[in-house]
Amino acid sequence: MATVELDKKELEVLKEILWSYLGDLRFEIADTDSKDWRDYLKDKEEVIKRVIPKLERASHSL
Repeated sequence: MATVELDKKELEVLKEILWSYLGDLRFEIADTDSKDWRDYLKDKEEVIKRVIPKLERASHSL
């Protein structure tokens, strides 16, 4: 497991970036015709969905 130390502002900016990217990613998933590419994008979406709550918990502990 890797550890990265971020201050509260850095955590907030990172969460904003991930939420924004998640929205863009959903449009890209819907627009792609390639099953392999869609599966790859869906995997990325799932990773982001797991990371955001971790960042939320970390920001509450600061």
